Amino acid sequence: MSEFAGKVALITGGNAGIGRATAIEFAKQGAKVVVSGRREKEGQDVVAEIKALGSEAIFVKTDVSKESDVKVMIERTLETFGRLDYAFNNAGIEETLTPLPDQSEQTYDQIMDINVKGVWLSLKHEIPAMLKTGGGAIVNSSSIAGLVGFAMAPVYVASKHAVIGLTKAVAVEYAKQNIRVNAVAPGSIETRMLRDFASAPEVRQMLEAGHPMGRIGQPEEIAATVIWLCSGAASFVTGQTLAVDGGYTAQ
Repeated sequence: MSEFAGKVALITGGNAGIGRATAIEFAKQGAKVVVSGRREKEGQDVVAEIKALGSEAIFVKTDVSKESDVKVMIERTLETFGRLDYAFNNAGIEETLTPLPDQSEQTYDQIMDINVKGVWLSLKHEIPAMLKTGGGAIVNSSSIAGLVGFAMAPVYVASKHAVIGLTKAVAVEYAKQNIRVNAVAPGSIETRMLRDFASAPEVRQMLEAGHPMGRIGQPEEIAATVIWLCSGAASFVTGQTLAVDGGYTAQ
C-alpha cells in the first residue's frame, strides 16, 4: 500500500496544468485530494477525474490572495477529511514581457499578491492544520525565474525569488516540528500559459532550444517531483529548491 493512502493533499491552482497533474498523481497514489482554484468548472472537472480513479476529492473555489478565502479552503479541508498532510502551493500568474518603465503598479500588485502573498497565506493556514496531526510536507511552486533573471519580467522574477526565500525561512522554523517545506523550480512546461506565451512557432523553438535537453517539460514531470518531495524518500530534505528544467539553470 502506498504511503499516501488515506492521507490528504491540498493543491492550490489545482484546476489546470501542473496543479491538475499533481492532483491526479496524488489521487493515483491513494491520497484524498482538495483541489483549489478560481475557475470552478475546471476544478470540478479535475474532481470528477479523481473520483473516476476511485479516490476522494473536493473542489474549493479560492483566491489565494485573500486571507478569508484561504481560511475557508483549510476549514473545508478539515471539515471534509479531518486532516491535512501534504500541500502544493502552486497557484500563480505570469507577467507579460514589458520594459520596466512601462510596467504598472497594478501589475506589480497583482503578481505579488498571488505569487508571494498567496503562498505566504497558504503556509500561514496550512501549518497549524498539519501540526494538529503531527506534521506534514509542503511544496511551493517557484520557477527557474526564481533562480536566474529574465529581461522584461522583473516583477515575476522577484516574486519567484521571494517564494524561495519563504521556503527556506519556513523550513528552518518548522524543521523540528516534522513539517518539511521545499520548492520546485520548473523550466518551460507544456501548459496553457506556455501555449499562450509561445503561440508563435519561433517562440516555441526558442524556448525548446534554451533547454539543453532540447524540449519542453510535461506537467507530469513536475507532479512526480512534488510527490517525491512529499514522500518518505525525501525525509531528510527541507528548505531546498529543486530545479526541474531540462538543464536550463546548469548553463
